[in-house]
Amino acid sequence: MEFTGNVGENGYAAEPRSALIFLGTGCSSALPNARCLIQPSDPPCQVCFSSLSLSPDRNPNYRCNTSLLIDYCGRDGEHRYVLVDVGKTFREQVLRWFTFHKIPRIDSIVLTHEHADAVLGLDDIRTVQPHSPTNDIAPTPIYLTQEAMDSVDMKFPYLVRKKLKEGQEVRRVSQLEWKIIENDCQKPFVASGLELVPLPVMHGEDYISLGFLFGENCKVAYISDVSRILPTTEHHISESSGQQLDLLILDTLYKIAHVFIGFQTLDAVKRLRPKRALLIGMTHEFDHHKDNEFLREWSTSCMGTMIPFAASDLPRNDERKKELMFALQNV
Repeated sequence: MEFTGNVGENGYAAEPRSALIFLGTGCSSALPNARCLIQPSDPPCQVCFSSLSLSPDRNPNYRCNTSLLIDYCGRDGEHRYVLVDVGKTFREQVLRWFTFHKIPRIDSIVLTHEHADAVLGLDDIRTVQPHSPTNDIAPTPIYLTQEAMDSVDMKFPYLVRKKLKEGQEVRRVSQLEWKIIENDCQKPFVASGLELVPLPVMHGEDYISLGFLFGENCKVAYISDVSRILPTTEHHISESSGQQLDLLILDTLYKIAHVFIGFQTLDAVKRLRPKRALLIGMTHEFDHHKDNEFLREWSTSCMGTMIPFAASDLPRNDERKKELMFALQNV
């Protein structure tokens, strides 16, 4: 595994390898929060107004819905693209980041849960599929739990039920192949050649969301929507169980008393002890630059390694290149 490696133009690794692209690192409402702009407080919200001070591609305080693109380069050298979550800002993410990173398609989709910030972009999947006015194309496989499937069926019946009623015209819609997965760390599945292990976590005390563990030579855990990590999941990804993570990507939604971050995110990082961590899912309580200073001090003194916020803006130096395009050699 390498954090450095040769980086070519546009921030991509010069030689074929896998990479993670953060399409969005914000909360469900995204940033800037529209309310802060149309009904500004006194004094105004500095994070939301600063998110408009520069173009989004140069501003980590401008954040779309949390979403991850896994650019998986298998042993055959072919790149396959696995998308985790398709939220409300998916179209903007395609226009901004697919074009920049020259992503030609999506090979498979994995859903953490069925809330709006994870599924409301499903209709726009057709924009990254081959054009066919009769929908005569291979469907994109999409992996989700049965509970998520039931909810998506209600939200997007035309994406789930293929049979047309008598006299109904064919309309071009996203072509998806629905594949049910379990809330179980012991039941991995394979998406476009990449094995993923479901990591069930609590998203509120009445709701289970999924994170995912993937990577053979470089273990990555992605947990985007969490209020509490279940004991079985924590055991599966903690250093104490002999499964030390190379990278933990973890939700941190709110500050608490201006000290703790998220659902006591930093406590979770200390317990799991990954080699490296990146934080995602931030609301406008977090200023990327100012709060990264706090994280830099905390992580250096408590962990001996950096734990910054992830971001989708374009890299301007080697450290940001490593943060944006985390190179995974032989995933």
